[in-house]
Amino acid sequence: MVRRRVVTAVVAATALLAVGCSSGGGGTPGGGESSSAGSAAPSSPGRTAEETPPAKGSVRVVRTVADHLKTPWGLAPLPGGGLLVSSRDDGTITRVDDRTGRKTLLGTVPGVAADGEGGLLGIALSPDHASDHLVYAYLTTDSDNRIVRMLYDPRKPAGEQLGAPDTVFKGIPKGFIHNGGRIAFGPDGMLYAGTGESGDRGLAQDRNSLGGKILRMTPEGEPAPGNPFGNSVVYSYGHRNVQGLAWDDKQRLYASEFGQDTWDELNAIKPGGNYGWPDAEGRSSDPQYQNPIAQWPTDVASPSGIAYAEGSIWMAGLRGQRLWRIPLKGTETSAPPQAFLTGAHGRLRTVVAAGGDKLWLTTSNTDGRGKPSPSDDRILEVEVS
Repeated sequence: MVRRRVVTAVVAATALLAVGCSSGGGGTPGGGESSSAGSAAPSSPGRTAEETPPAKGSVRVVRTVADHLKTPWGLAPLPGGGLLVSSRDDGTITRVDDRTGRKTLLGTVPGVAADGEGGLLGIALSPDHASDHLVYAYLTTDSDNRIVRMLYDPRKPAGEQLGAPDTVFKGIPKGFIHNGGRIAFGPDGMLYAGTGESGDRGLAQDRNSLGGKILRMTPEGEPAPGNPFGNSVVYSYGHRNVQGLAWDDKQRLYASEFGQDTWDELNAIKPGGNYGWPDAEGRSSDPQYQNPIAQWPTDVASPSGIAYAEGSIWMAGLRGQRLWRIPLKGTETSAPPQAFLTGAHGRLRTVVAAGGDKLWLTTSNTDGRGKPSPSDDRILEVEVS
């Protein structure tokens, strides 16, 4: 059944636009800038998802961790300190010392075909990385999008620290646009991947296609036990282009999704859920589709990465050039979303929880759609509440 798009009430849309236009910080990059809606609040211990976070929060950029990065996309904190960052266009993975900003090239991932929105995208560490030293990567090749894993050996010379890639999963549709790309290991130890419909809208509703889905698989690339469609890696479907995955402290999954012309979305993901694309963009009255828990006009969001901290989902905006805070109570929003850092650092791609009230945040101004400063791209350390 094809449903008609339903636009939410004018009052709700106006409120979101007001938030998007009025919030945000100023100042220079890495200069201790801060922004808040209402009075600034001191940092507090991490909140649980069942508590109601304050309706008003704050954001402070503590420092620039590293700069002069080219097309950074994926970001993965190492258990002993340091950050791994992937370059979409160069197909490289680099280790950044999070204290000094020193960069060490691990190596180049072979087989990457960087074109349009494709290339070397998300990266994730094995849940047993401390012992197996494996790094997973989502990449675009000449024929598809796929997930590989590589051994990381820091004892080897710079540029030679990545082992040969072992293909874990392949056959995800590729396109000039909508390649998805975010991967993450969930609290259950399974590997999740957000995919796009590669510009072919019909793939999103086809449960036999890997495009426009959230996939759930074992670390070896097999369908994970308990998946909703039997011997299939498909976990949810009806997505346009998923680039953000995060879990709250109750192990509930959330995903950000690019809309087309009307609404970008933050969704609470249910196993087997149908999220509507291409028959739906944003909220609808049709019960066969899952409604987003929050939505935004595309010019103030275009979301990529998300992270959970301090009782809220934090969502990086590309076209919107801002960091969104979505306070949660359970799997619903407890207050209207707030925008921070609006326009202060350009396009924002990836946000990763750094423990407590800290986030790592990457800019994305060298991706061909931004206006890079001489120091772009950068990794920022951000304090939130």
